[in-house]
Amino acid sequence: MAAAGTTRSARPAEVERRWLVVDAADQVLGRLATRVATILRGKHKATFTPHVDTGDFVIVVNAEKVKLTGRKLEQKTYYRHTGYPGGVRSITAGRLLKGPHSDRVVRNAVRGMLPKNSLGRDMLRKLKVYAGPEHPHAAQKPEEMQIG
Repeated sequence: MAAAGTTRSARPAEVERRWLVVDAADQVLGRLATRVATILRGKHKATFTPHVDTGDFVIVVNAEKVKLTGRKLEQKTYYRHTGYPGGVRSITAGRLLKGPHSDRVVRNAVRGMLPKNSLGRDMLRKLKVYAGPEHPHAAQKPEEMQIG
């Protein structure tokens, strides 16, 4: 028991993780991503500790139906590198959402809001994004979560 007036830090072994399902259909991408990133970090819990991963698992379904405001479908560009010289590839958000990797739009938005270190990479592993309404995590008994 900590003395009165002292700060209590969470320990990795003490963290209780829940599984949450978020439906991304007709949600604005940035607002969805900030809420998901907050849950992955654990900032919604009273036991939040910046240097410990206290967050929950998040399953995002219907990622292909996410909304982008303004002209982002034509103007927002995603870049990646193949690893070979001159291997920079670019694709617009509209083409990425229509293609086979439509889940990457949500994953990239959330990744940009997490810490850029090994702790952030651990948090990103707790994010499961699926383009359609189905997911293979029924055994974890995920809870439905409303956003907005």
